[in-house]
Order: sequence, then C-alpha cells, then structure tokens
Amino acid sequence: MTPATPMSPSTLEQASAQPSAVSFREALRFWLLLGFISFGGPAGQIAIMHRELVERRRWVSEKRFLHALNFCMVLPGPEAQQLATYLGWLMHRTRGGVLAGTLFVLPSLVLLIALSWIYMAFGQQPLIAGIFYGIKPAVAAIVLHALHRIARKSLGNPLLTPVPWVLAAMSFIAIWALQWPFPVVVLSAMLIGAVLARIAPDALVHGGGHAAAGSAPHPAALIDDDTPTPPHARSKGSRLATVLALGAVLWLLPMAALLLSQGWSGTLTQMGWFFTKAALLTFGGAYAVLPYVNQAAVEHYQWLTTAQMMDGLALGETTPGPLIIVVAFVGFVGGWTRQVLGPDALFLGAALAACVASWFTFLPSFIFILAGGPWVESTRGNLHLTAPLAAVTAAVVGVIANLALFFIAAIAYPAVVTGNFDTRPDVIALTLAALAALALWRFKWGVIPVIAACATAGLLLRWFGLA
Repeated sequence: MTPATPMSPSTLEQASAQPSAVSFREALRFWLLLGFISFGGPAGQIAIMHRELVERRRWVSEKRFLHALNFCMVLPGPEAQQLATYLGWLMHRTRGGVLAGTLFVLPSLVLLIALSWIYMAFGQQPLIAGIFYGIKPAVAAIVLHALHRIARKSLGNPLLTPVPWVLAAMSFIAIWALQWPFPVVVLSAMLIGAVLARIAPDALVHGGGHAAAGSAPHPAALIDDDTPTPPHARSKGSRLATVLALGAVLWLLPMAALLLSQGWSGTLTQMGWFFTKAALLTFGGAYAVLPYVNQAAVEHYQWLTTAQMMDGLALGETTPGPLIIVVAFVGFVGGWTRQVLGPDALFLGAALAACVASWFTFLPSFIFILAGGPWVESTRGNLHLTAPLAAVTAAVVGVIANLALFFIAAIAYPAVVTGNFDTRPDVIALTLAALAALALWRFKWGVIPVIAACATAGLLLRWFGLA
C-alpha cells in the first residue's frame, strides 16, 4: 500500500473539516468504478481503496480502514472484495455491503466469461495459440513474484522467527513430496499453531504487519477513529441469526435446484459443492487456494488441463477484480467440455457453470462480513491474529512455492504435462519466464505490461516459426 504523504500544518488545517455524508448513489458510483479499475491483485486493490477512501475522499479514517483490513486478512476468501463489502456495509447498512462486494466482482465476471468464450472457440487458431504461448511464462514469473512478496511479508526474518519458515518448508514437502491434499495441509498447520500457542506463544510473532499506509496524521474522516459505531453495526443476536439463516437459504436453494436437475454426480452440482469447500479454505488469498483448485479441477474432476489452468490464471490477471475470479474460467471450461446443457448450447452451459462457480465461491465472503462485522466493530483496538491463523499463513507460503514449481515445470516440459514424456526443455519459454521475472523484480513492471509484452513475444515467435 502506498504510504501516505506527510501533510503540512496548513494543509491539515484546510482539510480538518469532516466531509459531508456520502449518499448511497454516490457510494454506488464509486463501487462500480472500483470494479473496473481494481487491477494489481489484492495488494494493488487495497492500495486503490486506501488512496480513494482514506486519503482522497476521507470516507473512513486510517485506523478504521486498517481494523477492517486486519479482520479480512484472517478470513478465508478474497480479502480485497471482503474489505469493499465491509466498508460498504459500514457506511450504508446491508444493501451497501452487498452492492459494494457485488460490484467489485461483477465487471470481471462478465469480462472473463467473454474472454473464456474467445479462448474456447478460437484458442486453437495460430494467433490465439501464439499469444497464450507467451502468456504462460509470464504467469510462472508472476506466481514466483507473488511468492517472494508474500514470504517477505508473512514469514519475517528467518534469524529472529525461524518457526514460520520451518512451517512453510514442511507444507511444501507435504504437498509436493507427500501429495497431501490442500485442506489437510491447512488443518495440520492450524493444529500446529494451536499447540505452539500453548507451549511457545511468541514463536510465530514477527515484526511484519499489514499496515503499510504510513504513520502521518490524516484529516478528519466521515467515519473517524472516534466515530461511534452506527446502530446497524452493533452486535445483536437476532441480527446474527437472520444473516446466517438467509445465507443458508441462499446456499441451499441453488444447490437443491442443481441436485434436482442434475443429481449429485452432475457437473454443475459437483462444481457447487467443490467451490463451496474452496471458499472456506482460501486462507492467504487467491494464490493460496489456486493449488487446491488446480489439484481438484485438473487431476480429480478433469474439468480442464494444466495448460488451460495456466491460461485461465493469465486471463484472471488481466481483468480487474479479485484474482480468485479465475474460478469462473475453470467453471466455464468445465461447463464447455462437459456440455452441461447439451452440444447445442455450449456457450449458455459454460456461462451457467461460470456463474455457479462464482456464486458458491463468493457467497461465504458476504456471510462472513455481514455476520462478523458487528463483532469486529465491537472489538476495535483489540483485534489480534491468533497463533493457528499465523501458522496457516506460514503454511500458505509453502503451498504457493509448490504452485510456482509446478508452473515452471509445465512451461519447461510441456510435453511431459500432456503425457508425451519428452525430456527436452523448452528453452525459449524458460527465457521468456526469466525476462518476465526480471521485468517484475528489477524494472518494477506491473502485471498487465508483463503479460502484454510476453503475449506479443509469443505471437511473434509463433509467427516466425521460432516456437
């Protein structure tokens, strides 16, 4: 997150007046705009919200923003989308939260469905194939870069706090060498963290944190540090019961419809059930759950191939919104290949599958925020990350390392991935990956320029017959 620029006394005096109340229509326009400009993954999206809501518009103060962010960080699910939901709810009750969270996702869902159709309908054309040849190395480099950022942020100094690094290494070995399922790795990390909380409570504590917005003073905000909790955000047992009951209905009704229309073994039913489980296990953000999605969607359900999974991740990186929206691509490709509505309705069936995957992935996030928000507001200034969740965060780093290794192997030996067991490495693809990593690390390129440059390179290489 971009540090706040220090303000002079005169600037603070000019801006000290609290901003006027924000109308629901004005907030709606902002959340819709955010849905179209929220590129850059969770860190970039959170930075955009901080700049717009804390620094520019002053709708919420620094401490209130970070308090909400810390809560979203320890929840399973996409933290940036949950943060938008939380802030929308805090300002304009339940309808504000629902619309903020929905508009954060909806533009990327519509765009990804359109891109997925182009991919499935025309992906074998030389033009499209060349573009995706270049994109795959970019994806491998992006995952490596994400691994570096997350490890540096989550694990701390290995000399001061070695335990998180040990947990990360153990999770990597468990998922790579022992082939443990992702949920088992997460639950094991939670158990280890619970034990450490009793015998060595400081073992997982390091100096890092999520606050990166600087310590400069900020002018008064609409929802300031000492602004009383609004009535709708106060904890009530009846309200909690209502939210949980409504959430259960919103899950049960579509699941029942899928069961009645397709049966338990139907593709759409299995997607609904799988993505519900995935939504409840996404501690650590999208990069943490991608190995689980890849493991199940590619190897178990065989909805798509490894190469298609990498292409979908690239498409997810090039669209606004949460990166976990890649589940819409997984659903689209699975719905297309399984012809869920018959061979004469490939697009409709695939689009329906994409919507099913998205619905069951994001629904729990809304429930978590609307149900837990009042409790979080009541604990301002007293919210802590527990040792079990800190252990999960450390384990997630090892899981992402496994994903990075998997993707590098997939571009280095693509024939092996498709079952041909050709041991000759693709030197050109590896070179593209190295150049993409150099652009990300050394030259600080953004994700979009890196993907665009690699896609152009892949197109030219195929055009001249070099790859």
